[in-house]
Amino acid sequence: MQAVIFDMDGLLIDSEPFWKQAEKRVFSAIGVEITDALSAKTMGMTTREATEFWLKHAGLSLNQEAMEKVENDVIDEVALLTATQGQALPGVHNLLEQLKRHDLKIGLATNAPARLVPVVLERLEITAFFDNYVADDDVEQGKPHPAIYQLALQRINANADYTLAFEDSVTGMRAAIGAGIRTVVVPSAANYHLPHYDAAVLKLESLNGLALKELHDLFS
Repeated sequence: MQAVIFDMDGLLIDSEPFWKQAEKRVFSAIGVEITDALSAKTMGMTTREATEFWLKHAGLSLNQEAMEKVENDVIDEVALLTATQGQALPGVHNLLEQLKRHDLKIGLATNAPARLVPVVLERLEITAFFDNYVADDDVEQGKPHPAIYQLALQRINANADYTLAFEDSVTGMRAAIGAGIRTVVVPSAANYHLPHYDAAVLKLESLNGLALKELHDLFS
C-alpha cells in the first residue's frame, strides 16, 4: 500500500445532517417538502443531482439561473453549519496520523463542491494531512462514475494497484472500484446491512481503532 484516498461527507465528517437541514430550509422556501425517507436516496449525489431530484419530486421546473441560486443557497448553508458545528468522525485523526507517519500519500475524492473542501478540512484541523483533492467541480461526471478517483490518483501520483479507498456510500464505493482501487467501506448504521457493500475488501462500523497493519494485509 502506497496511497489512500478518502471520501469526505459521511466518512471524515458527519455532514449528512447539515445537508438535510440546509435542503429543508432552502427548498421549503420554494414550496418543496423534504422528507427523511427521500433524503436517504440523495446520499452520495452531487449537489446538482440532489437539486434535480427534489425539483422533480415536487414537479417543479426552474431555469438555469434559479437552479444555480438554489444550489448555492444550500452550499452556503452547509458551509456555515460545517464551519461552526462540524465534527470529525471517530478514528479519523488517528488514522490520518498513522498514514502520514508512514509517508503514505493521502488524497480526497468527493462529490461535494470544491469550495466546501477547505471548509471541512480546516474545521477538522486535517488540511496538512492531504496531498491533494478532487471535488465535483473537477470532473464532468461525479460518483458512481470513476472519473473522480481516476483524477485523484493522478493528482497524488499514485497507482490504483497500490492504493486504498475509504467510502461510506454504495455510490462512492462503485466509483472507487470502477477506478480499480481496493475499497474499504464504513457505512452508516442504517445502511450497514445492504448487500451492495459486499464488493468492498473490508466493511467497518467505524474508523475507530483501525490499525495500519490491517490495511497493509489487504494487499497481501
